[in-house]
Amino acid sequence: MLGPPPQDGGDGGGFVLAAPAALCSPPRRCFGAAIPTPCCARRRGFSYVDLVEGLRDGRFYALKRILCHDKEDRQAALHEVEMHNLFQHPNILRLEAHCLVEKGAKHEAWLLLPYVKGGTLWSEVEALREKGAFMPERRILLILHGICSGLQAIHSKGYAHRDLKPTNVLLDDDDRPILMDLGSMNRARMEVTSSREAMAVQDWAAQRCTISYRAPELFTVPSQCIIDEHTDIWSLGCVLYCMMFGEGPYDAIFQKGDSVALAVQNPITIPTTSRYSAALHRLLSSMMTVNPQERPSVEDILQQLEELQATPAGQVTTSI
Repeated sequence: MLGPPPQDGGDGGGFVLAAPAALCSPPRRCFGAAIPTPCCARRRGFSYVDLVEGLRDGRFYALKRILCHDKEDRQAALHEVEMHNLFQHPNILRLEAHCLVEKGAKHEAWLLLPYVKGGTLWSEVEALREKGAFMPERRILLILHGICSGLQAIHSKGYAHRDLKPTNVLLDDDDRPILMDLGSMNRARMEVTSSREAMAVQDWAAQRCTISYRAPELFTVPSQCIIDEHTDIWSLGCVLYCMMFGEGPYDAIFQKGDSVALAVQNPITIPTTSRYSAALHRLLSSMMTVNPQERPSVEDILQQLEELQATPAGQVTTSI
């Protein structure tokens, strides 16, 4: 079960609500507010994220509050806690503390997480795009290497992230990527043996895997197949594309209301205006192969990245 509410003086205990991270830099204190309220929170689907300050250590933390309407919601929150507790890795967001709080007839699961001031990879991509700039290739390789290191830790324990996207990657002050939002994680290998099981997996993916970063095999699941960690490799390719070109390969298709499910069945098209190296193009294309068994493993990608990082800097795009 979820742990007891944090107490002042305990692990991560004793917090005061601060202004939302998205609204101020540096964060401001909001004294007198011990319990987060919706007006001081940023809505994220079925959860809120507040910026709180430790009364004892003076450090800032992110408090994720998951709204739990029923037993199924509470189990989902517990699952997210369990996923966090599997890992102690520099590229995976750690869980500091957790508890279940009663809110009348409902509950909130509180997950206390480190506050990463740098924001998300997506916010960095947006900022560069607004300036008319792209990431240098060397920086892309370093960030991608860190993401792969986190994924390798997840895959090595037999799990898959299932919702890898730029908004689920934080960047710290040293540009180190940190994977977050582990609520969609599940066992990497799922064996499907009937049409009923196939539909269940497909429905689950529709709810838990962001459509424009979802692997092709999750849109129309065959009645006899194996879904595995290669779904993450496809999503990783979408993240790489986003770092290279300022948006995901299927973001515009989704925004226009066209079918992403149809679009992902075709080979990825690399913009002719790209000034990145041919080697990076090849790596991107290999990740976004429609057949999941033809995609490289995360270990293969890490090896390729190390080889690319060892080569002299070639063509690097810094502006349009």
